[in-house]
Amino acid sequence: MVKLDIGEVVRQSGVPASTLRFYEQKGLIAPSGRRGLRRLYEAGVLDRLSLIALGRAAGFSLDDIALMFGRDGQPCIDRAMLTAKADELDAAIRTLSAMRDGLRHAAACPAPSHMECPTFRRILRVVTSRGTGTRGKTVPGRR
Repeated sequence: MVKLDIGEVVRQSGVPASTLRFYEQKGLIAPSGRRGLRRLYEAGVLDRLSLIALGRAAGFSLDDIALMFGRDGQPCIDRAMLTAKADELDAAIRTLSAMRDGLRHAAACPAPSHMECPTFRRILRVVTSRGTGTRGKTVPGRR
């Protein structure tokens, strides 16, 4: 079985050695031994690091990612957790899209002042209502 030392894992994965050691502390990866002072890993650690990177990119915490591996170290991903994260991402995309549209409107608005623009005023009301915890309507796009 192929064993990679920590330097080779860093080179192939792009993950810094300090992060590998942190992942060890969190129980996400485990060395399979040592060669002198250098940690050794099974070649499968590269796939595991890829899965961790994918989870992080999707917004999962390291604790959530740890739950995605079974006791044997193999992926055991809860599909309901994936669906919930996809729903979160959809909501974030809608919010960011509305913010983008509002910014584009404000940048091109023909009103003499943003405060004279009805669309900009609606955007302000929505932001204010969300900041106070009340439920606001979606941010309007264009006038």
